[in-house]
Amino acid sequence: MVISDGYRIVDGFAFKTTVAGRTLQRSERRKRFIELRTTNIEEREKYLGFKPADRLKYMKPSGIRRFFALARETPGCINLSVGEPDFATSKHVLKAGLQAAKKGRTHYEPTNGVPELLEALAQKASTDYSLSYDPNSEILVTAGATEAIFAALFGLINPGDEVLVPNPGFVLYEPCVRLAGGVPVSVPLLEKNDFQISIEDVLSSITEKSRVIIVNYPNNPTGSVISRDDAAALARIAVEQDLVVVSDEVYERILYNGARHHCLATFPEMRERTLVVNSFSKTYAMTGLRVGYVYGSKDLLASLWLVHQYTVACVNSLAQYMAVAALEGSQDFVDYMVYEFDRRRHLVHKRLTEIKGFKCTLPKGAFYAFPNITEFGMSSEAFAEFLAKNAGVITVPGSSFGSNGEGFIRISYATAYKKLEEALDRIEKAVKKIQ
Repeated sequence: MVISDGYRIVDGFAFKTTVAGRTLQRSERRKRFIELRTTNIEEREKYLGFKPADRLKYMKPSGIRRFFALARETPGCINLSVGEPDFATSKHVLKAGLQAAKKGRTHYEPTNGVPELLEALAQKASTDYSLSYDPNSEILVTAGATEAIFAALFGLINPGDEVLVPNPGFVLYEPCVRLAGGVPVSVPLLEKNDFQISIEDVLSSITEKSRVIIVNYPNNPTGSVISRDDAAALARIAVEQDLVVVSDEVYERILYNGARHHCLATFPEMRERTLVVNSFSKTYAMTGLRVGYVYGSKDLLASLWLVHQYTVACVNSLAQYMAVAALEGSQDFVDYMVYEFDRRRHLVHKRLTEIKGFKCTLPKGAFYAFPNITEFGMSSEAFAEFLAKNAGVITVPGSSFGSNGEGFIRISYATAYKKLEEALDRIEKAVKKIQ
């Protein structure tokens, strides 16, 4: 798509073209890379020709999407920026989608989800968490975990309500809080604490305006997990301070070295105040199918149901039947995927710690490394751009995940082992120019 003044849109970002519409050389385009959704309203008006809504004034584009777009503009690059498994979706899952299509299951389905999937999700909660959820009123199928978090914040908070968010944390949290009229309050996750949440920091962040706390373990972008003791302490705080917990647990199955996942809804008095958000994207390599879900008490879930009804209506019908097959079929695929991620995890950690200038904590969950790059004397943004230009390796600046991510980059090891080896070789060679 070409817009005025010779700018072309790629994934929501503008690249300069010639007057005739021909693109400049890639190196020149990279220099003139402009974010359309900048905080500068005047600049947006200049290139878009209209004024966006005031609620977007403090919105910044996703750093992940920015570098994803850059990857598409960089020939021969190795893209380590995107958080999705590189495995193909299981054949029995694909077959279920085909069979559903042949049976004509291509029409509107119930707002909360198809009955078969709701029943399967209720069984999962019983098996995995020993929790009972009514499939008709306490489970909502959503368009990925993204929509679940969006609906939770829009359904629960009022203008001025404070929401505690992890920093660094997934890029979605803070913008969704702001769009819903809330005030994001950062809870620092620090390298010295292995990126574990500090109970003292949580307590010091709570005010009389605090309404919701977002928790994400296993964590994106750091790969950290929460201990049972910290999870129990966090649950006690939520009960004592009357907070609703939005627990983003999309990486619950991707754990290493015997680490265990602790669902916050399982702790005393927490079922009634916890929204457990999950997805089929990461566990079953179904990112493009956009099937997520949320467990919650009937009272909590009622507000999400309304938001969902007027934004999505219902989730893709074929994808829901595929999700049923994913839950009820063999889990060998998941086990193998985690095994392979573990191999890659050790490779990335070993190589990074061997390269002068990097410091890297061994991740315990998810599929991200979050190395410290402060010794290179560059900002996270500058360093990620340096790697893109000089190594042909696309990563994500840690600053994209919050102020406490400055000084780090996120590397996704959800890509082939051999590609990771090559990427790390390129990085090692490139950073020698700095040293």
